[in-house]
Amino acid sequence: MRKVTIIGVDTATLPKLTSEDTNKILNEIKTTGNEELKQYFINANLRLVLSIVQRFNNDKVSSDDLFQVGCVGLLKAVNNFDTSLNVMFSTYAVPMIIGEIKRFMRDANSLKVSRKIRDTAYLALKAKEKLRHEGNVEPQLFEIAQELDMPVQDIEQALDAVSDPVSLYESVYGDGEDSLLLMEQICDTKSNEVNWIDNVELTDAVALLPEKEKKIIVLRYYIGKTQMEIAEELDISQAQVSRMEKNALRKIKEKVKE
Repeated sequence: MRKVTIIGVDTATLPKLTSEDTNKILNEIKTTGNEELKQYFINANLRLVLSIVQRFNNDKVSSDDLFQVGCVGLLKAVNNFDTSLNVMFSTYAVPMIIGEIKRFMRDANSLKVSRKIRDTAYLALKAKEKLRHEGNVEPQLFEIAQELDMPVQDIEQALDAVSDPVSLYESVYGDGEDSLLLMEQICDTKSNEVNWIDNVELTDAVALLPEKEKKIIVLRYYIGKTQMEIAEELDISQAQVSRMEKNALRKIKEKVKE
């Protein structure tokens, strides 16, 4: 049997039940309320959950999360199944598991977009693809707006609304130690040199840093400059700024933990 491990469950070790076993166990669960037997039955049906999870190839939600949600659907199916009906348990359970997963995936999208904006975005994407095909270049927003006879700001807002959120920790350049994260390219214009952190331990840890590392931490986290801006100010490369920043943060963490 092929081994599949998900959230610590090795499916090769799970029990297998015949249709006769299934009916017998379900009847006993309904009659006696035996929780241990119910857990055994749920474990025996985890493969069913896994087979359904594999249908949902979604980058936004992890398979482990979907598996756990699917198990909730399985538990509901066990609790609500009517043994008097001439229906296979899997026939009853599958729609419940799928429904639970779909509901979770729908709710996982915390940003609710109105139908009007979604429709505008759909038209904009279609127009964009058409213009790209005709001109063999990436069309500008004003060209899409002209194609649809709509204001540019409406097109921009609609496309932004349906865009996937991006993690601040996503790498935009390079790998490993020299990778550049999106958060390292964002400048905080609200901070200034007066807004010094009020935490004494952290302030002491920063004060112990070598002068250049201290300067980078101040510019980066207290003034809000990007690594590129710091590199220009200190006349060093951005890779050097990145390495010195990471080294300084490591020292600060070690000092604060003492």
